[in-house]
Amino acid sequence: MHSRQLLIKSLLQYPVLVVLTVLLGFSGALFNGIGTVLVVPILLELLGQSAELATQLPDILQRMVRLFDGVPERYRLLSLGFTIVALIVLKNASNYASSLTSNSLNRKLAAKLRLEGLRLLLEVDLAYYTKTKVGDLINHLNVEVSRTTIAIRTLARLAIASITILVFVGILLWTSWQLTIISVFALGLVALINQSIVRQSKVFGTQLSQLSRQYSARIVEILSGIRLVKSTANEDTEYKAISQLISAREVSEYRAQLLFAGIGPINEVSSIVALIAVAVIGRTFMSDRIEAFSSILLTYLLVLFRMLPSIGQLNAARSQFANASPSVEIVSDFLRRDDKPFMASGHRHYSALQESIHFKNITFSYPGCAQPVIKGIDLCLAKGTTLALVGASGAGKSTLADLLPRFYDPDDGQILIDGADLKEIEISSFRKRLGIVSQDTFLFNASVQENLTYGRPDATEKLIEDALQRANAYDFVMELPQKLETLIGDRGVLLSGGQRQRLAIARALLQDPDILILDEATSALDTLSERLVQKAIDELSRDRTTLVIAHRLSTVQNADQIAVLDHGKVVETGTHTELLQQGNYYAQLCAIQFSKQIKGGKDSQHLSKLGQTIAAASYDMRSGLNGIIGALSLLADDGIQDTSERDELATFAYEKTLSLLKNVEELEKARGL
Repeated sequence: MHSRQLLIKSLLQYPVLVVLTVLLGFSGALFNGIGTVLVVPILLELLGQSAELATQLPDILQRMVRLFDGVPERYRLLSLGFTIVALIVLKNASNYASSLTSNSLNRKLAAKLRLEGLRLLLEVDLAYYTKTKVGDLINHLNVEVSRTTIAIRTLARLAIASITILVFVGILLWTSWQLTIISVFALGLVALINQSIVRQSKVFGTQLSQLSRQYSARIVEILSGIRLVKSTANEDTEYKAISQLISAREVSEYRAQLLFAGIGPINEVSSIVALIAVAVIGRTFMSDRIEAFSSILLTYLLVLFRMLPSIGQLNAARSQFANASPSVEIVSDFLRRDDKPFMASGHRHYSALQESIHFKNITFSYPGCAQPVIKGIDLCLAKGTTLALVGASGAGKSTLADLLPRFYDPDDGQILIDGADLKEIEISSFRKRLGIVSQDTFLFNASVQENLTYGRPDATEKLIEDALQRANAYDFVMELPQKLETLIGDRGVLLSGGQRQRLAIARALLQDPDILILDEATSALDTLSERLVQKAIDELSRDRTTLVIAHRLSTVQNADQIAVLDHGKVVETGTHTELLQQGNYYAQLCAIQFSKQIKGGKDSQHLSKLGQTIAAASYDMRSGLNGIIGALSLLADDGIQDTSERDELATFAYEKTLSLLKNVEELEKARGL
């Protein structure tokens, strides 16, 4: 049902082209039929048939011949010949024009379907992508849409072939209804033979669609995970898997081609047999008046013979349409909107946050999952402040952050923006004022500048430079081969993790967001990169309303409020100092990260011991460094000639250096780095 609606809807979008295609096809069929009929009097004349036999022509033919009664006898044959040639030229011109309009319709429909599919993919909720493979979607937009337009173009061919056959059938009925009845039975057997071919074509079409979908999905997965493929040395395994899909697809295409290639010969042989059967049966039943019947039989067989190619075209089109029809069903299901989730946009325009963001009793579970990920969370984020979400993996931190840009809607509760439900706010205006920097930074396979200006295409060079400076990214960008015009590869693969993060921060700075979401933006970086990125984040967060998801607790100690999540619930809230003093879950997390000596419940002592450790390490490092410098200076001045004394100084410098490195390691462990 849906596939039929898609075909009708698609054709109705371009009614002028559809009507032109049909009318031109009808004109070509009419010119072809008339030209075919007019060949009979010429044949009779060339064969030296008597005028009496010519008068026994079918009524339709006699009426056409009378149109030439005013032409002198000597020019009548020439006039008939010229008319036939003109009609054939008009037929081919009509068919050519019909082919052009049909191809134009096909191109427009292909573009329209792809744009409609792209619009759907851009508007549908993220929940849709959790259940759908990207490879399937790419296959739908490319292979299945192409096969669907082939099906629609085949419909035009079916219509033209059907119109041509109807025109010829009308002429045949007008010529002899008795012979037409015989022809219907004879050609009906041909139709039965083709029906089995049509059914088999649909089977092959279904196989091709399934194999194409599996092939596209597998290719996308391999290319997306090419690092994993190479790191596990699975190149040969993946090659064999893809080879099997390609081979299966090739076999299915080969069988379909065998079927299509056999349609022509089968139709031709069976049609000729049917034609001979009509002639034999007609002669048998009308043997008592064979002379009067000869001209009628000649006309009938000539028209029937000219109609046989159209029957072959009709059968071939039916088989091709059956082969492409599974794609029509796939595309119609893909373009349906009633079975897909869409986020309803509110009517209120958003410009800037005035007071606060309130997560009011939020409960949420992912589609298809009965267990809630977030349970009754109630948090308030005041304008210009920072709220940090901390907790173990799977506690619900990122899920809560995803609810703010309305990637999902909560099952229960509300997100209030200045007291108004987020669902009442226009999505696009709200999201344009959001800045999101996550651990998994996405960069396009484009230039640095194109990535930076993605959220703000009209940004000037001065604004771009300022954003790079503030994001601590200007120096490394200027060192790239083409600076801002340097292509950074797929997902920014030519840059380091820290560089990608700083570009993402520069992009957010350039966008100048009102609300900022930082989702573990430094968790996957080394110590040096983390410090550079953290400095950029501090610049980005300045004077903004910020929601931070942190794994490293050292990055959120200065947050205005910290919410500790555990199994989807908020178990603690407060500042860093307040939570340490409470000595509960947050203090335990700090103990794990900052020092093994810290035990939950004695927070002031914990901080004191940590400070003492850092102070002692700092003193030892300064003392050791001074000793090393002094020893090396004496050795460099050549003031000591005694070999044993020089060896003693070198040993002293070496031991102090080892001690210094050990102090650095202890300090890093104490700080949780």
